[in-house]
Amino acid sequence: MIVHPDMFKTILPIATSSVAPIPTVIPDPVIDVKAGDVGHRTLWVVVVLMAISSLAFYGMAFRVPVQKRLFHILTAFITTFAFLSYFAMATGDGISIKQYTVTEHHKNVPATHQSYDREIYWARYVDWSITTPLLLLDLALLAGLSGANILVAVIADLIMILTGLFAALGKKDSQTWGWYAWACIAYLVIVYQLAFNGRKAVAGKDSKTKAFYGSIAGFTLILWTIYPIIWGLSEGAHVINVNSEIVAYAVLDILAKPVFGFWLLFTHDSMASTTPSLEGFWSQGFGNQGALRIGDDDEA
Repeated sequence: MIVHPDMFKTILPIATSSVAPIPTVIPDPVIDVKAGDVGHRTLWVVVVLMAISSLAFYGMAFRVPVQKRLFHILTAFITTFAFLSYFAMATGDGISIKQYTVTEHHKNVPATHQSYDREIYWARYVDWSITTPLLLLDLALLAGLSGANILVAVIADLIMILTGLFAALGKKDSQTWGWYAWACIAYLVIVYQLAFNGRKAVAGKDSKTKAFYGSIAGFTLILWTIYPIIWGLSEGAHVINVNSEIVAYAVLDILAKPVFGFWLLFTHDSMASTTPSLEGFWSQGFGNQGALRIGDDDEA
């Protein structure tokens, strides 16, 4: 009997591989995370509010003698720079694009990666780097802080804003949260200057001034504490979208600048003890003494 090898194909099972083919993962296109209609309308609303507030503050300044305009000028400059910043953002300037990638891990399947292009409003940081030192000057002069303490507070403030900008533009999580940590440390220095040194400086003033400083400084510190929380949820962890970020910052900026300014100036105008009177160069310039002279009238 002759047995042909092909006969065993119908008798013996053929072994098959038990490993399924690995699926091919195709990356998704980059998703744009940008401001929508709500964000753009909010920016323009703040532009108008900052412009109206600035005009009002300048008008209030002209109603008092030049010797007593310091708070008015500082407060008007705050909303003026905020107006310019919001106008830039509303018209599409002062914006950069930051790309980041979110990785999701799956069981038995390769990890997926989704890239995002998110708008970063760096004009906001330019605004804060100018307006927040002016806000600190308002509070420091109201409390009567020493020049050394004012300098420390202003430098800490600038460090806070600049490191916040570096954090927003960071391409890696270590960069983002590392710079954010330094910004928070700098903020604690500001809190110390206002809450401890500020209260100690104002303790020698009358009861109304002490109560007013405690209220407006506490109001400011509460608002400033919310800023890093919004930052962490938006530019940091990317939990909220750009529209929500714009609205949140807009509410805080309105409270921290126009509302702060009207509260400060109306209260300050009704309290003579809080009104510094600046003479000399502030109100009269150099005068005849110390002025630059060109030529010599005594020469023949």
